[in-house]
Amino acid sequence: MKGFAKIGFVLLCVIGCLSLRAAEKVVFEVSSPLMVASGEAFRVEFALNAKPDDDSFVAPSFEGFDVLAGPAVSKGSSIQIINGAMTKSVNYTITFVLLPRSVGNLTVGSAEIAVDGTVYRTRPLALEVVDEPAGGSASQPGADDRREPQDEASRAQGEIAKDDLLLRAVVSRSSVFKGEPLRVTFKLYERVNVAGYQDVKFPSFNGFWAQELDADNARRQRETFNGKVYETLVAREYLLYPQQAGTLTIDPAELTAVAQVVVQSRHNIDPFFGGGPEIYNVPRKLQSQRINVTVKPLPGGAPAGFGGAVGRFDMQTVPPAGQLSANSAATCTVKISGTGNLTFVQAPKLALPASFEQYNVKTTESINASAAGISGYRQFEYPFIARAEGDYEIAPIEFTYFDPSRMEYKTLRSKPIELHVVPDAQGGGDAVVMQGRGISKEEVRLLGQDIRFIKLGGVRLRPERRPFLFSGLYWAAVGGILCLFGAAYVALRKRIRESQNVAVVRGKRANKVAVSRFRVAKKHMEQENRHAFYEEMLRALWGYVSDKLNIPVANLTKENVREELHKRGVPVEQAQRFTAIIAQCDEAQYAPAASARMSDVYAEGVDLVSHIETMIKR
Repeated sequence: MKGFAKIGFVLLCVIGCLSLRAAEKVVFEVSSPLMVASGEAFRVEFALNAKPDDDSFVAPSFEGFDVLAGPAVSKGSSIQIINGAMTKSVNYTITFVLLPRSVGNLTVGSAEIAVDGTVYRTRPLALEVVDEPAGGSASQPGADDRREPQDEASRAQGEIAKDDLLLRAVVSRSSVFKGEPLRVTFKLYERVNVAGYQDVKFPSFNGFWAQELDADNARRQRETFNGKVYETLVAREYLLYPQQAGTLTIDPAELTAVAQVVVQSRHNIDPFFGGGPEIYNVPRKLQSQRINVTVKPLPGGAPAGFGGAVGRFDMQTVPPAGQLSANSAATCTVKISGTGNLTFVQAPKLALPASFEQYNVKTTESINASAAGISGYRQFEYPFIARAEGDYEIAPIEFTYFDPSRMEYKTLRSKPIELHVVPDAQGGGDAVVMQGRGISKEEVRLLGQDIRFIKLGGVRLRPERRPFLFSGLYWAAVGGILCLFGAAYVALRKRIRESQNVAVVRGKRANKVAVSRFRVAKKHMEQENRHAFYEEMLRALWGYVSDKLNIPVANLTKENVREELHKRGVPVEQAQRFTAIIAQCDEAQYAPAASARMSDVYAEGVDLVSHIETMIKR
């Protein structure tokens, strides 16, 4: 029995290995130094995470290099079984030692290998050959080995050239129409090891409506710039929609890169191995270039229904049923889809007859932002009630947009909507629509009652003193008291309803709460408590928009805040300034800043809240 158990265990292991082999994705990659010195040998490794087919490896031609050694093959595998779960890893590495023949940019070509009959290739690898040692100048004989640590730090500073670290802003186009998108990418160029980044600050894009793109999938790549090979990484990417014509400026982005430099120590000299290496963190402040974008105004002669939509769109219309009953509700739906500035697309106009009651338009949307632009749809629902019976023809719905690729305006039209309204089954379909002033029954008076009989003969007059009770003054006083009581009752009921409505109470108290938090932030600023100041400023700003716009804290985003402020009548520039000051507080919360800068942030935050409060109240 024990023999059968062992055989079963071995079979399970083999089956598990085969299943892991089938599930694991095959990866074939190449690696080498980014920069090598002329006359210095270096290693190029081709790594595979699976067992290759026999004699299937095809090495590149290595043009521009001398092969000093290789191919040297190293392979290994491991299997682990933990709590019944089996994992297996395979490492297969082929190494060459190369010597560059000349100075400049050289490329290691693609290598090939086969796994289970499938051929895999590496990507070409670019590297730079310089005419001086890559590790910096060697120490001269006879130099003083008892230098101070500050001298070694200075040497570490000198190891990094001015163009070893760059921050560049790359735009997809430099000339666009108003409302046409362009993409700006802030990219890091590195020729040295970087430990991290500090004091990161991106521009606020004045004059643009900005949408940040997802850069989580950005990978490091090799790129040649100004004749040198760099490791590049996308720091942040935005989609910009210009809101005004003219020359707009994209301000520089700023950050501090902390580079790691290895310097051979001249202290702590070991009698056998000499001085040991030391690693220094060298900060370098980087700034992207300032970019000017030419924004062209839209051509003249725009149709009357043009509302500022720029891009390429389609329109779908779903009319209500052809027959309705009087006093019944119906809905007309319009869906606008495509690519462009969908965020700013407004509901087309629906012209209904005078006997129809139209209600507020309901808007739903699905918008996706990518490097190609904003795409998706906005759907508008027009609810209405037909009050009078009859046959109606509703004019076609029109939507006009500007197509920048064809340099022309386009108008999309739906078919005319024909409706047949039948009488209400409950007898409510006798509504009459009268033009001008109508006549009511109260205005019809009987003749013969407008002249009273004149009494003849002598008249005896005597003064009459009527009591106050039940007199005209008495009834006037009672009426006044009742009116005051009714007004007080209505006001009290309104106050009770508002106190029960949490959203209304929060909206009314939003400014008061924000002012209280601003006072606390000012105390922290006077105490030069930077972290507490920016934390309290963020509470004041986020708390104000959450209470004022009735947005739950969990759903607060900069895009939601900009859109809601724009809906409440706040100009786009003010909304962008508001989100920009929030971003500035987020970035500066853990960055060193002077007291004067805190005062600027405090003044701008208070000013923005005051302006927004005034605009929303109007």
